[in-house]
Amino acid sequence: MPIKAILTDIEGTTSAVSFVFEVLFPYAAKHLPDFVRQNAAHEDVAEQLDAVRRDTNQPNADVERVIDILLNWIAEDRKATPLKALQGMVWEQGYQAGELKGHVYPDAVEALKRWHQEGYKLFVYSSGSIQAQKLIFGCSEAGDLSPLFSGYFDTTSGPKREAQSYERITQSIGLDAAQILFLSDIVEELDAARTAGMVTCGLAREGAELAGHVTVDSFERIKPSTL
Repeated sequence: MPIKAILTDIEGTTSAVSFVFEVLFPYAAKHLPDFVRQNAAHEDVAEQLDAVRRDTNQPNADVERVIDILLNWIAEDRKATPLKALQGMVWEQGYQAGELKGHVYPDAVEALKRWHQEGYKLFVYSSGSIQAQKLIFGCSEAGDLSPLFSGYFDTTSGPKREAQSYERITQSIGLDAAQILFLSDIVEELDAARTAGMVTCGLAREGAELAGHVTVDSFERIKPSTL
């Protein structure tokens, strides 16, 4: 069954892990406290603060307590949906101010453009919020790449290491799982996608091997029509 759609991870796949940990996370940690204080009464922010209270079973936590929880989650790299949503809001301000530019590997940029021209539907699945995903590609060092993509998925579709998440994404895309190629640098994610029926290809830019999956060190080596 021919590949018709390509679903890609971001961190470590299209973009450097260092960009996330050395640029985005520190930026969020620095700016999130004041952002929350200034916008706590705004509906979209208040909704996420309430979600933090629910997730930690601290219904009466004040704004400063919630900020402390969020900063601890950043330090732990916690995959918490309200944190990801708030980080996305903070990063949006940074991108709009020109203080941030999304990193996307040049080989990924070229391949994504080529696949789009060849008629493949392109999608993103990352633990970062959909808003953050759109910002990385929409405000990238290579320009606005957002027109290349047909959709985005985050942790609201489920954890990235569970097959059920990929089954939900498959239903949303509207194709047979065997028509979707999933790209990632994490074996457990690739395993989950394959269990859900997707075709997989691992990215190991340092030349390592992702056990049990076709593994390449560059987007240049990915040929969807042959997988």
